[in-house]
Amino acid sequence: MKDTLDPKGLIREAYRMEGITRAECRSIFLDWALSSADERDTAADIRQLLERHSADSQGHPMTAVLMEGAASHEAPGRRGGRKARVPE
Repeated sequence: MKDTLDPKGLIREAYRMEGITRAECRSIFLDWALSSADERDTAADIRQLLERHSADSQGHPMTAVLMEGAASHEAPGRRGGRKARVPE
């Protein structure tokens, strides 16, 4: 059965790697995010991956990277140009 959250198994394998660094986890996360289908809700996928993996892996660098990814989706984006000057 294909895993729709992690089709290539990148996140799963990162959690299995002994001694993986945070930088390596960021690289894996970036690959995962770039290969994610455009129509998917990436923020929801990140939250589900955290639910799946973080309970047993609180100190793992991938958990920290996923948490950063989830937080970046919650932060309001910068509005520039005309949108910043003209009320909606």
